[in-house]
Amino acid sequence: MSLPSLRSTSRLPIETLELVLEHVSRNDLVPVLTTSSVIHKVAARVLYRTNLSVAAKQATLLVGTLAQNDLYPPFVRQIKLDWSENILTANFLRLLNRTLKRLKHLSLLSLEFSSHDNMSNMAWFLEGCTFSLNTFMTSMRCEPLLVRFLETQNSIVEVCLRGFNPACTLPLPPHALPRLAHFRTVLSSPCVTADFVRDRPIESVSMSLCPRDAGISLDAILLSSRPVKRLTVMSFDVEQPAALVNEIATRLPGLEALHAVVLMTHYSLELLVEMAPSLSQFRALKYLTFMAPGAQTSVDDEKRVVTLWHKACPTLKTIILPKGIVWGHVNGGWEFWQDVV
Repeated sequence: MSLPSLRSTSRLPIETLELVLEHVSRNDLVPVLTTSSVIHKVAARVLYRTNLSVAAKQATLLVGTLAQNDLYPPFVRQIKLDWSENILTANFLRLLNRTLKRLKHLSLLSLEFSSHDNMSNMAWFLEGCTFSLNTFMTSMRCEPLLVRFLETQNSIVEVCLRGFNPACTLPLPPHALPRLAHFRTVLSSPCVTADFVRDRPIESVSMSLCPRDAGISLDAILLSSRPVKRLTVMSFDVEQPAALVNEIATRLPGLEALHAVVLMTHYSLELLVEMAPSLSQFRALKYLTFMAPGAQTSVDDEKRVVTLWHKACPTLKTIILPKGIVWGHVNGGWEFWQDVV
């Protein structure tokens, strides 16, 4: 079978060409750009409106291309740039500012910088941007210039702060981020967490719990204007997991999903059994993940644990234990994930 000629292909409706090119991989789409002027424009739209997630060298080239080319910027909707292994110059940040100001239709922005750059007040490169984000993720510190930028983003639904934020440098104004529903932070102090959660419709939180601050961090979640339904915690505390689950259940009995990663306490079968009474305080919990280092348990041991946990919390539907096996409640019993599907 002979392939269609370039002339016959160019006669296809633009919408048809676009649908075809949406099934082409990113790597294969690049040479398509050189086919013809018509196909170039369609392929560019498909290429640049997808999730642009690139590492350092490619990210630098991408920023330069978007700063100089007038065709591509209107297509960009999502962009993830990673310079975690590089130190950026002020001149490059000015170029980045020029590029971001051209991305009028951007909805997702993820910026990863090195630990060196994260220590400086570098959010000035976001000044003058007119896009309206739904999702914002960054390793930058939550410093005054970043807070000012967030004040301009009324459509943001999800924020992820991956950087180290030991204290509040500038409170987030009450009117900022009115639609924020999902807040994730890796190393932020309880006051930063409280600042983002307070009086906002937060339904999902992901956070770290540090020694002596665990209770205060959990209290910060209660400041949401809506009941929190999903919680992910990474605990660095040495307290027993049963105590941690009890602290969470006491504050958030209406949780629907809880994912806990405990790093400082080794688990055992006895420890997992001891967690059951704490689970009885949850009245709507459906999904539970508990991960921790420790001795290996058998599949039979895990089935005993999930059965015991379900007896304490009958609303549970899915459980993942340290072995990584997904357990599902089907037809009145607990089965492996592979048996469920």
